[in-house]
Amino acid sequence: MSSLTHFDAQGQAHMVDVAGKAHTQRVGVAGGRIEMLPATLAIIESGSAKKGDVLAIARIAGIMAAKKTSELIPLCHPLALTRVAIEFEVIPATNKPTAGLSCKATVETVGPTGVEMEALTAVQVALLTIYDMCKAVDRGMVITDVRLLEKHGGKSGSWLAEK
Repeated sequence: MSSLTHFDAQGQAHMVDVAGKAHTQRVGVAGGRIEMLPATLAIIESGSAKKGDVLAIARIAGIMAAKKTSELIPLCHPLALTRVAIEFEVIPATNKPTAGLSCKATVETVGPTGVEMEALTAVQVALLTIYDMCKAVDRGMVITDVRLLEKHGGKSGSWLAEK
């Protein structure tokens, strides 16, 4: 395992210098899910939530979060993102008491550093937005399994999460 890059030789936190790194195509993909009551999922699918189209608003929130990651995570670099895509998939309540939604964020840039943090932030904020929009009917929702699924580009190349 390599050393932590956000600490200097004296152990002080610092922003990593990426000036000398090659500008390459970078892709980060993250995923997660939110578990909820089947009735809550039915409200989302029918479009009858009082606050509006839950998935459309969550998608925009995820995109905005990816763009603002460097404002939220202290040592992240501000990046010019070239693409942010947020996808949702229904998880039906087959043989279990909860249903849910999975969220996947794909973030891309051409630059000297990766976009894994932007993808992770996008997923988390999209799922938090779903929670916010539906909490009036289901305060027991659970956000879970937010993780990096894959990254591509840069000196370290590609990485895929184990299933």
